[in-house]
Amino acid sequence: MHEPNLRSIYDDIGPEKIEELVNAFYPKVYSEPLLIPIFDGDMSEIMYKQRLFLTQFTGGPPLFSEEYDAPMMKRRHLPFQITPKRANAWLRCMKEAFLEIGLDKEEKGKFFFERLQEVASIMVNTDDAEVHGE
Repeated sequence: MHEPNLRSIYDDIGPEKIEELVNAFYPKVYSEPLLIPIFDGDMSEIMYKQRLFLTQFTGGPPLFSEEYDAPMMKRRHLPFQITPKRANAWLRCMKEAFLEIGLDKEEKGKFFFERLQEVASIMVNTDDAEVHGE
């Protein structure tokens, strides 16, 4: 009888890779003109929250929920105008970070990125035409 593989993305990539990803990702986000308007604030605080979220999102300990309650990411992002162009820019920065740290080469990394693509599409709450300058 074959047992299902119950390993999570977190089990395979570990907290060090999540740390690397966050450290590679946010400098890209904060230099992307489309994203600067929605990433206002202390980068270190946003990076901290992202580490907690990605740990939980990938199947690790529920660090985000323990500190901030349930993620409810769509609701938490409603105050920000997230357009399709901004979601794509976010994904582009994430893809560059994946490439930079070699996470794109691992099967679990590919699955992880696919899941992030789903999240990005769910976050869109504003049409591109509604945001001046896009």
